Amino acid sequence: MSINVITTRRRVLGIAALLAVLLAVAGLGNRLFAGTPSSLEVLGPMPELAGAVQWLNSPPLDREALKGKVVLVDFWTYECINCRRSLPHVNTWAKRYADQGLVVIGVHTPEYPEERVVDNVREQVAKLDIAYPVAIDNDYAIWNAFGNQFWPAHYIVDGSGQVRYVHFGEGAYDTQEQVIQQLLKERDGQAG
Repeated sequence: MSINVITTRRRVLGIAALLAVLLAVAGLGNRLFAGTPSSLEVLGPMPELAGAVQWLNSPPLDREALKGKVVLVDFWTYECINCRRSLPHVNTWAKRYADQGLVVIGVHTPEYPEERVVDNVREQVAKLDIAYPVAIDNDYAIWNAFGNQFWPAHYIVDGSGQVRYVHFGEGAYDTQEQVIQQLLKERDGQAG
């Protein structure tokens, strides 16, 4: 074998090893930051929802309007395939737990220029059967207030306005639903 082939092979293996470590850390970080349904820590107050250029399906919402509610804030964008895969779960939770005190808020923060067009977002909200409030966050005001960096990202907030669970990316749907259920029970004064 030539030196070039060995060097290339080592680079590829090194990159693969680095990628594996980064993926493992990212997955572990999600669990460490988010907690588990049985031990949900307070991660801080929910940031304000100010700065949306428009709201769909609702007048503008703020922390005061959400007082006493369990809130799921879902950062998404309609061309994100991972977001589209998580939306059926978010839709289900919005419908299943609305009468128990869950409020789901979609924060549509665009990645591409066409996603900044409110009519395009409105069309996708209708196609995707999203009936819950959607904040159009074209200026990244809400995104930045949360310190968010990912699509999709789910922030689950308890009835006192404290962020208690965060999940980045797809998956962990059973865990997220358990968190919603636990926070609804806490809000209603029931033990977890």
